[in-house]
Amino acid sequence: MTYQTYNLFVLSVIMIYYGHTASSLNLVQLQDDIDKLKADFNSSHSDVADGGPIIVEKLKNWTERNEKRIILSQIVSMYLEMLENTDKSKPHIKHISEELYTLKNNLPDGVKKVKDIMDLAKLQMNDLRIQRKAANELFSILQKLVDPPSSKRKRSHPQRRCNC
Repeated sequence: MTYQTYNLFVLSVIMIYYGHTASSLNLVQLQDDIDKLKADFNSSHSDVADGGPIIVEKLKNWTERNEKRIILSQIVSMYLEMLENTDKSKPHIKHISEELYTLKNNLPDGVKKVKDIMDLAKLQMNDLRIQRKAANELFSILQKLVDPPSSKRKRSHPQRRCNC
């Protein structure tokens, strides 16, 4: 995959994980719109390739479907933020934005989960009050780590009697 197709790849992955089907998404039109967006940002400039991809690489660490939905919801928000600072009267920007808004609205809990992670990262763990609260919660956190709830129900098997 060439660097020029990364935007389409990321957008396609996002759309797949958000449940868009091929019938509801015109990838040819979207590719054309993304090409126009690349031209708007002069993405053929030599510094674009410096350091490699900045977003696609992040997806490699998120392997489970639900995990990917969390990171993809954040990526969608980032793209929407990027497009907020562009000329929204251009049809290609409007089309890309509409698709991204549709995706964002299909998974609102992903954004909340990202916010939860960011809130945790902001906790001042050297604050005595925070340390006290964290100490009170430590045992229940460890319980969740050691004994996670099973997503599959175990089938009960009737005990067989030995006909000895």
